[in-house]
Amino acid sequence: MVENIVILTGAGVSAESGLGTFRDAGGLWTRYALEDVATPEGFARDPGLVLEFYSARRENCRTASPNAAHRALAELESAWPGGLLLVTQNIDDLHERAGTRRLVHMHGELMACLCAACGRRWPSAGPMHAADRCPACAAAAVRPDVVWFGEYPYHMKEIGAALGAADLFVSIGTSGSVYPAAGFVQEAARAGARTLELNLDPSDGASLFDAARRGPATELVPAWVAEMLGG
Repeated sequence: MVENIVILTGAGVSAESGLGTFRDAGGLWTRYALEDVATPEGFARDPGLVLEFYSARRENCRTASPNAAHRALAELESAWPGGLLLVTQNIDDLHERAGTRRLVHMHGELMACLCAACGRRWPSAGPMHAADRCPACAAAAVRPDVVWFGEYPYHMKEIGAALGAADLFVSIGTSGSVYPAAGFVQEAARAGARTLELNLDPSDGASLFDAARRGPATELVPAWVAEMLGG
């Protein structure tokens, strides 16, 4: 019997809303060097380039809308009587706009800022500039509140506890190549959970799952949610 569910979502969930994936052909990392725009060192070298990159991503996010996969997951959360935690690797806000509330962003949030000097965080959806100053300490050290390569993901204690109590772990639209998220399937399995992958193509860790379904997230996720809710 399934009572507690942990769901992991990746870029494949938001791709059909027009937000670029990272590692596929034509993905963001084929057009930008990750060391320039997604590392603390890149920010130190050229904060203007980094802020320009994330400001453009904010604009792209603002014009995107939640798709059928986002909406189905929000429906599942609303109707599920047991425990449920949605863990997203995505930094967009499409899950929230679809209505999901039991949600953690392990890689941070695009529509928020972080002061690299004092650690203050605050919501911010507009363009960012190198001259912007922190509202707490006034340092010109404003960056997006996202987890860059070499930084530790957020909410790991809460995620670990949820995986340890899970009866079912579902990974949706992820490459399975970035740790620690790539190891969640093994954590859940060790705790006795069944595991399911919903993905357009097999992930790097596809062989670790008990079952898999292949196809677009906007088709697979609503169908799976309907099954879970007895529809």
